[in-house]
Amino acid sequence: MSLLVVGLSHRSAPVSVLERASLSADAKVKLLHDTLAAEPAAEATVLATCNRIELYADVDKFHAGVAELSTLLAQHSGVALEELTPYLYVHYEDRAVHHLFSVACGLDSMVVGEGQILGQIKDALALGQELHTAGRLVNDLFQQALRVGKRAHSETGIDRAGQSLVTFGLEQLAVREPVGQWAAGKRALVIGAGSMSSLAAATLARVGVADIAVANRTAERAERLAEILVASGTGVTARAVTMGAVAEELTRVDVVVSCTGATGLVLSADDVLAAVSGDPAAELLPVGAPAQAVGARAVGAPAVGARVAESAAGDVLARLVAAAEAGRRIADAGAVRTIPAAEPDGCPLGPDVPAGDGRAALTGVDAGSLELHGTWADQGEATATRQPRRTARSRADGAPVRLALLDLAMPRDIDAAVHRIPGVRLVDIESLAETSADAPMAADVDAVRGIVVQEVAAFGAAQRAAHITPTVIALRAMAAEVVAMEVARLDGRVPDLDERQRAEVTQTVRRVVDKLLHAPTVRVKQLASEPGGAGYAEALRELFDLDPQTVASISRADAADPKNDDPGRAS
Repeated sequence: MSLLVVGLSHRSAPVSVLERASLSADAKVKLLHDTLAAEPAAEATVLATCNRIELYADVDKFHAGVAELSTLLAQHSGVALEELTPYLYVHYEDRAVHHLFSVACGLDSMVVGEGQILGQIKDALALGQELHTAGRLVNDLFQQALRVGKRAHSETGIDRAGQSLVTFGLEQLAVREPVGQWAAGKRALVIGAGSMSSLAAATLARVGVADIAVANRTAERAERLAEILVASGTGVTARAVTMGAVAEELTRVDVVVSCTGATGLVLSADDVLAAVSGDPAAELLPVGAPAQAVGARAVGAPAVGARVAESAAGDVLARLVAAAEAGRRIADAGAVRTIPAAEPDGCPLGPDVPAGDGRAALTGVDAGSLELHGTWADQGEATATRQPRRTARSRADGAPVRLALLDLAMPRDIDAAVHRIPGVRLVDIESLAETSADAPMAADVDAVRGIVVQEVAAFGAAQRAAHITPTVIALRAMAAEVVAMEVARLDGRVPDLDERQRAEVTQTVRRVVDKLLHAPTVRVKQLASEPGGAGYAEALRELFDLDPQTVASISRADAADPKNDDPGRAS
């Protein structure tokens, strides 16, 4: 197994980089086609969500694979490689498996334990299968990841360690009130009709919102979602509206949830300001306004003009630059984690990575350092020092919230400047990351980590055992050929044998051969499943002088049909 994953996520990159590196549906398809066209990769698929982009591939060369996959991610994401490189993490073989299983269990999510990632992993596998870029390894890996994720949710209380992103976002909007009490009777606008928007609409209906308007570029999808909501039995009133009617709807609703695939802003600060302009205090706060009035964004946000605000991404980028100048790096979008560059446990690619050519930097780094970089990028509290939070919420001083906004899109749909409008509360991906990062570690999380460790070991053993299967098949085929030749020779020497006698002799010879081969083939599979057992297949080929071309042809046929699972493989 030569599994390689190269990616970036909310743990390794600021929101500003993740927004720019997002992949459209067409970009995913082109990325996978180009990955297979590249020399090091034999199969691949991509896992792209609102807070991560990861390219998984079976490669025959580690360094060439890292360089090629990194370059392709940069090309198709639109972010220059030298800019993207510092935020990339690399996992190889068992560490790559461990990473995906952790992701599937929700351990790597902004909201620990959220289950939506399972659907996204399923979509990534389906894309690879549809494009025929997912072979035996990717199929086995992602199918097993889905099973591991389901096992974690069924055997532990990981669901209690965190909620879905939608539920968690609504809890942040509700502040100290129960969500049901806060949402009761409210009117809501959902912008978008995709999977996340549909989940948001269903959640709003479930928690007691009275009326939901659905806006989408495709009117049919908005109408369909509205029909589903009405038929849900929650008693909610739902209707579809055009995107052109969003401005008018903003004046009527109390809550807005937006999650579209737009590359630009869907709601500007001016749009929101106009919607709440009936309030005489509804104007952007002037430069130097008291910090407690800022709202859901970070206190001490950069000073801006009266109606033009710098996005929160600028604040993150400014902190990143400051940290870099001080010899530190921000490890995720929500928490500032300082790691001294000179310390042994700092990023191994830190001060020694040459500037300018990101590909050259990655190509020249040894596998161990790249693995350490992957560990560093998503490490927890063991080596990172978390800085004090600088967040405030918009109900400071008891000010009522006129309009609550939940932005679940990446890139963002809602201008971060709206947090400076009194009476407006904004929760977005970045603020969710900041808040959820402070959630206490539960015993259930430790239990899931134990499951992941067990499953990684089992998957690795199954893959190593399966690696020797073509050699065992070739050995048994050679033995069967020898039996057939000897039976034919016996027919020539003893032609007077009747059919019953000939069948008995043939069966006896086959039983002898099978019994002689049974113990060694079973034992060699057991040995091959252990770490370092890859050499047993070669030893078997040498001992029995097996034709390498025969073994290779069996391997190709096996890989071409992922359904031909050997009993020893993961299922």
